[in-house]
Amino acid sequence: MARANRNLHTRSRKFYAEAVQVLVGGVNSPVRACKAVGVDPVFMAQGAGSRIVDVDRNRYIDFCMSWGALILGHAHPAVVRAVKGASARGMSFGAPTENETVLAHALCDAVPSMQKVRFVNSGTEATMSAIRLARGFTGRDKILKFEGCYHGHTDSLLVKAGSGAATYGVPDSLGITAGTSRDTIVCAYNDIDAASRIIREGRSKIAAVIVEPVAANMGVILPEPGFLAALRELTRRHRVLLIFDEVISGFRFTYGGVQSLFGIEPDLTCLGKIIGAGMPLAAYGGRKEIMDYLSPLGKVYQAGTLSGNPVAVAAGLAGLKELKNRDYAQLNSDTAEMCQTMEDIFRRSRVPCTVNRAGSMFTFFFTNKRVRDYATAKSSDTKVYARFFKEMLAQGIYTAPSQFEANFFSFAHTGKDIRETVMACARAVRRL
Repeated sequence: MARANRNLHTRSRKFYAEAVQVLVGGVNSPVRACKAVGVDPVFMAQGAGSRIVDVDRNRYIDFCMSWGALILGHAHPAVVRAVKGASARGMSFGAPTENETVLAHALCDAVPSMQKVRFVNSGTEATMSAIRLARGFTGRDKILKFEGCYHGHTDSLLVKAGSGAATYGVPDSLGITAGTSRDTIVCAYNDIDAASRIIREGRSKIAAVIVEPVAANMGVILPEPGFLAALRELTRRHRVLLIFDEVISGFRFTYGGVQSLFGIEPDLTCLGKIIGAGMPLAAYGGRKEIMDYLSPLGKVYQAGTLSGNPVAVAAGLAGLKELKNRDYAQLNSDTAEMCQTMEDIFRRSRVPCTVNRAGSMFTFFFTNKRVRDYATAKSSDTKVYARFFKEMLAQGIYTAPSQFEANFFSFAHTGKDIRETVMACARAVRRL
C-alpha cells in the first residue's frame, strides 16, 4: 500500500526552508505552498504511472496529476521517448517545424469548432490571447466571465464579482487597474437569467463571453441543463463571441473537447494541460474568419519565442496518439465507482460531504448543500477539508492541496489504487 509517514518529511522541510530564501513563498505557483491545508509543501522527486515519490522516499497515489495534465500518468513511455528524441534533435529553433502543423491538424480534427490554431505556452497565454482576439474582431471592449471560473492570471480575467448578483468586476489582485476591471463583467455560474440580462443590455459593448464549460477551478461544478445552450443562443443572436476555456476539460472527458458531448460549438476554444502531455504547451483556435485577424494576417498582435516548441509539440503528439484509442467510458466509470464508494462512506459516517464529479475529475465539498456555483462551493467547511487532506496524505494519498481545486483520475490508475484510496478515505473519515 502507498503510505507516507507524517513525521518523515525531513528533507522536504529542509528544501522548503532553502526555497523560501530565493523563491517567493518558496514556490513558483501559489497553490503549491499548501497554505490552504495548513502544511508545508511536499517536494516531489519522481513519478511513474499513478504514483509519485517525494524526496524523503514516501510514496503516494497521485490525484493531482500535474493539475490534470497527466491523463496518461507520470512518465508515460511513449511521451518520454518522444521528448528524448525531439530534444536530441534540437531544443528550440524559433522557426517553424513540421510537427507544429501535424499537431494543429490533430487538434482541428478532434475539435471541429477549431478551424485554425495558434500555439502558446500556457493556459493563461491562451485565454489572454483569445480575449484580445475577440476584442479585435468585434471592435468591442467588455467581456463577461463567471464567478469562480479561473482563466489564468491575465489582468482582465483575474477579476471577482462586485456587490451584486451581476455587476462590473473589481480587481482580485493588487496591480490590476480599476479601468481594466471595468471592462470585465462578472455574474454567477449557472445563472442564465443574469447572463441573459447582461448580454442583452450590453450587446453593443461586449466582445465575448468566456466560460469553463465544466467548471474546475472552484472545485468541480457541472453546468445546469440548458445553461451552455442558452449561452450559445444568446451570444449568437447578439453577435457576441463565445469562448470555451477547455484548458482543463479538453481531452479530459473524451477525445477532443467537452463541447462535442454537449453538442455546442463556441467561436473560440482554449486548450492546454493534456495537449502538452506534461510539457508547457497550450493553444487557442476557432473559426477561420476570426483567427485570421491575428498577425501576420491581421492587426491583432500576439507572439512568443517558445510557442510551438519542438520538444513540447513532440510530447503533445505522442500523448494524443495514445489517447485516440483509449476507453474514456471506462475511465469515467472507474472514477464514478470510486467517488460513489467514498460518498457512501461519508454518508454512513454522518460527515456532511458532497462529492462533485464530472467524467474523471472530482472534488470533495464538506457541506450538505448541492454545489452548483461559487456561492454554494464556499459553503464547504475548508477546515474539515484541510484535516481530510492531511489524513489522506499521511496514508499515501495525494489530493489537491486546496478545497477549490479538482482531483484527477487517469488512465494509469488501477483497481488497486481505487481500493487503497477507498480504504484510506474510510480511515480518514473515522479520524474526522
